[in-house]
Amino acid sequence: MVRKAAALPVLLVVAVATSGWFYLLNPALPGPRVRLALPLDELSHHASASLLWFAVVWGAAGAALGLYARWAEIERLPAALLFAVGIGTYAYLQTGVSVAVVRQISAREAFDVAARLSAVYLPAVIVGLGAAALAVGRRRERAPVLVGVLVGVGALLNLIHAVLPGENTGLVHDLTPDTVGPFAHAVGVVASVALLVAARGLVRRRHRAWQVAVGVAALSATLHVLHGINQGTLASVVILTLLLARRHDFDRPGDVGMRPLALWRLGLSLTVIAAYAFSVLWINRIDADQPLTARFVVSETARGLVGLQAGGSPHLNGHFGDWFPLSLLLLGVAATVWVVAGWLAPWRHRVLQEARERELASALVHAWGIDTLAPFVLRADKSYFFGPGESAFLAYRVVGGVAIVSGDPIGPPEAFDELLELFVAHAHERDWRVAILGAAERWLPLYARHGLHSLYHGDEAVVDVASFSLDGRAIRKVRQSVHRLQRAGYTARVLRPSELERDVRGQLEQISSVWRGSEPERGFVMALDRLFRLGDRDAVFVVGFGPDERVAGFLHFAVSQAGCALSLSSMPRLRESPNGFNEWLICETIAWAKVNEYEHVSLNFAPFAALLAPEAELTSLQGVQRRALLTLKGHFQLDNLLLFNRKFAPRWERRFVVYEKRRDLPRVGVAALAAEAYLPFQGKR
Repeated sequence: MVRKAAALPVLLVVAVATSGWFYLLNPALPGPRVRLALPLDELSHHASASLLWFAVVWGAAGAALGLYARWAEIERLPAALLFAVGIGTYAYLQTGVSVAVVRQISAREAFDVAARLSAVYLPAVIVGLGAAALAVGRRRERAPVLVGVLVGVGALLNLIHAVLPGENTGLVHDLTPDTVGPFAHAVGVVASVALLVAARGLVRRRHRAWQVAVGVAALSATLHVLHGINQGTLASVVILTLLLARRHDFDRPGDVGMRPLALWRLGLSLTVIAAYAFSVLWINRIDADQPLTARFVVSETARGLVGLQAGGSPHLNGHFGDWFPLSLLLLGVAATVWVVAGWLAPWRHRVLQEARERELASALVHAWGIDTLAPFVLRADKSYFFGPGESAFLAYRVVGGVAIVSGDPIGPPEAFDELLELFVAHAHERDWRVAILGAAERWLPLYARHGLHSLYHGDEAVVDVASFSLDGRAIRKVRQSVHRLQRAGYTARVLRPSELERDVRGQLEQISSVWRGSEPERGFVMALDRLFRLGDRDAVFVVGFGPDERVAGFLHFAVSQAGCALSLSSMPRLRESPNGFNEWLICETIAWAKVNEYEHVSLNFAPFAALLAPEAELTSLQGVQRRALLTLKGHFQLDNLLLFNRKFAPRWERRFVVYEKRRDLPRVGVAALAAEAYLPFQGKR
């Protein structure tokens, strides 16, 4: 507290000492000069100072104050504002009093003169930037949004200024950057477009967006300093100071795969523009007032791209001189948007499974995959995220900016906390939201510890093999189906993938293709993507043969070795197969599982089963949800799956969707439907 309270006295000491340096040492360096940098020497005609020396001296003062702010633990933005305002006030008062004394004029007139001097504003600018660069940085959750909005508003006002007719006067012109000098005016168009593109990235904490915005803001502020000081200068400097002070908020990396793309776009843009300019100028060379040389082409192209000749070129005659420079400006703006958008593009997810990663994932599933959904993470359309030591992992795919995780983590439970923490950080670095589909109820406390929320999704029907029986009135319809199929001469065989003969394998593939028809392969969390994706340890086929020994249909199961369970992946059959065919195959599967010491058989997942159950006691809101779900019956078969599963008196395992924030739910819902292939796009890369 004492250190912070001493900031103002330290500021005053540094300001007085820095002003004294100009009276002690004022070298005659080349370049622009700052008027009245030494206001007391005005009558001796030594009042100006080199801009370079002025920047060096006040830059040292800014560095000293920035280091003090760091030592005193004053945050960057407050430090920049405090020191900039303090130095600006000191310079204003000092210069005003000095002018009044030297010129013997009234204080009002003297301070009016001081208000128009660069020597008053430049020290504040330089010191503010120094404090913003060196003081302590602390993260603020909403700071990137504020910075992005301010940059976007400034860029929009600048663009309005650049296209408005008339002189550089008026409120809008004065309050926007790049309002002085024809070059600054022209560059403002391209700069504004770049800032507008970067503003969205700033809101999303993108470091590359910050780089673009800082570069453009620095160019804008430099042009102002070189051409004059006005309200636009302050706007440019405030934006630059704000970006520097909050730079620690923009730490999300860009997609490394976009670097070659951005360079390729830049090279292609320059090539196309150069070819266009040369070709058009050569075709219309008769309208030029000088020979068509390389220097002339480059000069006309460059001036046209930045907008210096938007109103027409003095070296090109007639109608051609009116439209050609404007076409170059439009090409320049379009190229800027294209290149900058490529550089700032969101991180693109590319599904890539290395052989070693797939082997490691398979080993962890065998050792720790007790969940009935665990084998489905071995699909080829999922990426793997491993925790420290590669002892646990998550399987996921990114769809529409949402990292859809397939089921719960797999590995030793004590590794889940760190794994989930690292994955959420990994996703946020890439600006992805996190959602987990098919989460088991027992892991909800784990997700809650990491700030994630859960939403009931449905129930998985799991048959306990040991207690299953065809006896009793409740299961008589299934029993009748089994007896009917047996009497009709149907037989079932349980086969590992390697045990399938070529002819049988071909029939399975044909039946699956015909059953699916024009529809894509459904499933992401609770199905396999290919019939023969898994080997003998991880999959079995329960094949039903008709009386003619031809395949009539089959069930495809993934095997959970650690969980001693079979998980149903698909159940295609011939359209002419008799009613009860699938029920019969499931009973055959359960009988085989009992003999082979499997404890559970997981059947179809029934979405929102608790809401669709006929005897369910629902609130009024849940009743509305039930009616809405029933309207989807024809497309999603929600209640049909529930009724089918209920025939086997299963144990119901509740499954949940885990998400980060409530406002993410619509986005998560769309991404989940796309991942499950219910929407045209599936987010594959």
